[in-house]
Amino acid sequence: MATVGFGLTFWAWNLISPLGDHYKGRLGLSSFQQSLLVAIPVIVGSVGRVPAGALTDRYGARIMFPLVSALSIIPTLLLVPAGGNYGVLLVVAFFLGLAGTTFAIGVPLVNSWFPPERRGFAVGIFGMGMGGVALSGYFTPRIAKHGQDLPFYVVALGLAVYSVLALLLIEDHPDRVVPDQPLTRRLGRAGRLRVTWELSALYAIGFGGIVAFGVYLPTYLKNWYGLSATDAGTKAAGFALVTVLFRPLGGRLGDKIHPAIVSAWALGIVALGAIVQAFDPGLYPAGTICLLVMAAGLGTASGSVFALVSQVTPQAQVGSVTGIVGAMGGLGGFVPPLVMGSIYSAKHAYSIGFMLLSDLALAGCVYAYGRMREARPDG
Repeated sequence: MATVGFGLTFWAWNLISPLGDHYKGRLGLSSFQQSLLVAIPVIVGSVGRVPAGALTDRYGARIMFPLVSALSIIPTLLLVPAGGNYGVLLVVAFFLGLAGTTFAIGVPLVNSWFPPERRGFAVGIFGMGMGGVALSGYFTPRIAKHGQDLPFYVVALGLAVYSVLALLLIEDHPDRVVPDQPLTRRLGRAGRLRVTWELSALYAIGFGGIVAFGVYLPTYLKNWYGLSATDAGTKAAGFALVTVLFRPLGGRLGDKIHPAIVSAWALGIVALGAIVQAFDPGLYPAGTICLLVMAAGLGTASGSVFALVSQVTPQAQVGSVTGIVGAMGGLGGFVPPLVMGSIYSAKHAYSIGFMLLSDLALAGCVYAYGRMREARPDG
């Protein structure tokens, strides 16, 4: 139930991006205005995970999951009348960001129902719900061909059905620890944990890399390899699918070995792939293999980092820490596209960008192996 809800709300969260060109043509937007429209719900959803995780610690996922899903229906439907006015559309996009907060609701729920030795795999399965972004990218424009407002009605109906089912079927663990401190104090305590920021840094590389490639990979493939928009979008969807499939593998390996060791190996593979890609290999087969290997590494690292969350975070603070870590992961995906775009504009090449990625992934690899193997919930 958590995975389905995560996937469905992430579809709602990403409704604007696949229709960006439609809004650009309809409203006469500049490239910056289009980028701002697409970015607002993602940024709000990422930052919103911080209070969503803390509220889940307090009130439980049984209340938060159906509540957030139901409230997400409102901005989804408001996209219909807002489509003709850019200013109103920005306001609706802001509130649509609410749908992106469910990640911080699902992780503490799943964590509570599984023993420590199975939490990595369970959270990895839950993490496959991020495939909702890929579903949106594929289905939203195709549904829109049958009616430009039809995708909003379809997703709103799905959210309504899910809200009812979640209210009936989701149960919090009977032994769930309910914090008795105010929200601000709990967030402050989570923010003072060293592991919160260590995990945030690792997740910003892993999941941030996935977000960055999801946003910029079609542009890279079109600019550098001369692919059509359709071919570039299809290959980007394949990249996203690989990350989704490898996320539970990262969690499972984290359960069996140690999530810090798995994270280190995964980020090391990403660093190696980025170095190879910096030398601009041909797309077939070397470039394709290299990009898919990086997708596998980023997906594995995303899963193993959250297996690490369950091991090094006090159980009563999992929601608060998850919110902060999830927020950093989402926000971490918006710096690389800006860097890649700036480098391409200045140098008409992407090599420097991929070398920077390799440096970052290698730093994460070394830190995960050297420090995070020793991290414990008691600090």
